Amino acid sequence: MIISELFSLLKHEWCLLTILLLFLVIKIRAKEWSNERLIQWMNALLAVNFILGWLMNSEGILFDGMFRNTALIAFEKNILNFALLIIHLQSAEWMRKHKHLPEFYMLMLSSMLGMFFLLSSANWLMFYLALELSAIPLAALCNFDLDKKVSGEAAMKMILSSAFSSCILLFGISLIYGSTGTLDFVEMSGRLSGMSLEILAFIFIFTGFAFKLSVAPFHFWTADVYEGSPVPVTSYLSVISKGTVVFVLSTVFYTVFGSMSGIWYDVLVISTVITMTIGNLFALRQTNMKRFLAFSSIAQVSYILIGVSAGTDQGMSSSIYFVLIYVFSNLGAFAVVSHISALTGKENIADYNGLYKTNPALSWLLGISLFSLAGIPPTAGFFGKLFLLGAGAGAGNWPLIIFAALNMVVSLYYYLRVIRAVFMEPADSALPKLSYGLSVKVAMIFCLGGILLLGFTTGLYEYILSLSFGLK
Repeated sequence: MIISELFSLLKHEWCLLTILLLFLVIKIRAKEWSNERLIQWMNALLAVNFILGWLMNSEGILFDGMFRNTALIAFEKNILNFALLIIHLQSAEWMRKHKHLPEFYMLMLSSMLGMFFLLSSANWLMFYLALELSAIPLAALCNFDLDKKVSGEAAMKMILSSAFSSCILLFGISLIYGSTGTLDFVEMSGRLSGMSLEILAFIFIFTGFAFKLSVAPFHFWTADVYEGSPVPVTSYLSVISKGTVVFVLSTVFYTVFGSMSGIWYDVLVISTVITMTIGNLFALRQTNMKRFLAFSSIAQVSYILIGVSAGTDQGMSSSIYFVLIYVFSNLGAFAVVSHISALTGKENIADYNGLYKTNPALSWLLGISLFSLAGIPPTAGFFGKLFLLGAGAGAGNWPLIIFAALNMVVSLYYYLRVIRAVFMEPADSALPKLSYGLSVKVAMIFCLGGILLLGFTTGLYEYILSLSFGLK
């Protein structure tokens, strides 16, 4: 019985670990394998991994309550599995040219494994170990453009910011443990009294999360790391890393700090206003596409904080639903950026002038993805932000909702600036017509289909809401 539970509750982790060990064996015993063959194997394995993620899921706890699995956690892991598959499909051109592809895969899967344990953590010790398992390989991935100095700089900034934020978070955990005498999430929730030491511990813990989420004013590392990292790693940071932290943040706030909701609501409101303002203002002045999408992601995080601040089942479900939409929208934009960067080395917005004349398919995908990020109907991004603002409105903070709506109007300017360059600027120096393989086409179809169809599938939001019931 114990063995069967060990395999069923850890199914997602066992699948990733199996793939990781397989590529370790390939690296040692099959050095003559070409990158093309490795890519095909990984595509197949990630597809199987995603399918298995939906089968035979069970709920329960392991390791004396340190690890837990629920239907909602399994759904969150499946979202991340799908995002990983899309990132791999759309990054085929970059991966074909790299000399150390097996190492890249092992680091990426190790980081993903840490994020899965992070999602299932029900104890601060498990939480911190999982956080480090996810962060350290990710810093190494940032340096994987080995011939570029900016990639090394990105890795240095990533490891320093990760170490600093982890230390702050660990200090907060030590304070909350000293106050409550336990590391277990559920037990801790029942022992919190709202004393000054616990409030201070919460502030340190939230600061650690804020670094990982690029919440202002803890966002300064984001643009430089995004710009210097390889585009597949930037996509991973933007979607999988941030998505994981959003999921965990909601769980920790609702489960551990539920009795302190009056305090963290005020903190989230202030963080939302600052992050939304800084993300939008800095996005206005960017000329590099990766830096542009970095500040766009900072602004998007602020909308998620509105949903989390609601402190309700609707707030949690709207946040998860928006992350799913964000996967399609952001990866749709990164699919274009990744392909153009891999084939031409061009990453500036000015390089996209007249792109529609030579590459209409790429242009339409980029345009629709940016419309979704801006929240323009009928794309899925509109419905995602609508649900987030609706959940936030349930808390009665109408000034915040009005402020967020006005900022959505501001964000239209910088999204439309890119769309204008793609569709309306003269094509005298436009990029040549670019070819793309089957895997890139499949990734683009997934992203485009998700953006256009997800907003109309209200049953999916209701399904997520049903999984979230009782977590508040």
